[in-house]
Amino acid sequence: MNLDSLNTINSEEELLNIYRPPTDVVINKEVGEFDQGCQDFIAASTFLLMGTVCPEGKLDVSPRGGPAGFVKILDEKHIAIPDLNGNNRLDSIRNIINQGKIGLLFIIPGLGETLRINGSASITTERKILEIFSGELKTPKTAIVVQIETGFIHCAKSFMRGGIWKPETWKGKECRPSAGQILVDHSGLEGQLTGEELDAMLETGYKHDLKLDNARKNRVADSLRKLKR
Repeated sequence: MNLDSLNTINSEEELLNIYRPPTDVVINKEVGEFDQGCQDFIAASTFLLMGTVCPEGKLDVSPRGGPAGFVKILDEKHIAIPDLNGNNRLDSIRNIINQGKIGLLFIIPGLGETLRINGSASITTERKILEIFSGELKTPKTAIVVQIETGFIHCAKSFMRGGIWKPETWKGKECRPSAGQILVDHSGLEGQLTGEELDAMLETGYKHDLKLDNARKNRVADSLRKLKR
């Protein structure tokens, strides 16, 4: 197949000749604030996908997770997302500082519908905001404050098609790709580490970083260190 000579769609007019018009409900479902429905959805969400724009105009998507309620509602126009322990590439943070645009997809385990939020974002070290995360989580170094422009519920069909919440449809471990092996290949580590060895190192690193997220465990550790002195 010659991909340089594909039959492409180059105008909205061509596009609308192929797809049927959306229903009134689909057109009118956008909101411009975090109403009670949005707030309830975000409070129950334990996972989100964050889309940002690189300085060169490239797009980037990063996963974020935490206990239900890890994203905080500040008011009807703003939410705050903690920046928890990561690999310190800081891709999303850099993109927000440089471009200030963001797209979020909130997910609730077991629910097919998702919540899409588009808006602007900034990075803050404001203590009053950082301290609202200190109940279940360690106080983060920074938080991402998002101002909503549009928000709406997205239907469940993609999750249903993908069997996302149906474990019986998932591939067994022996059929899944090894993240460690992929990282070995991509990082030029052949001959230094095997995929299995790097998988084990990743698992150890995950456990360590997740412990650092836990506010209670960190408070206990701090208390023990003081006692040892």
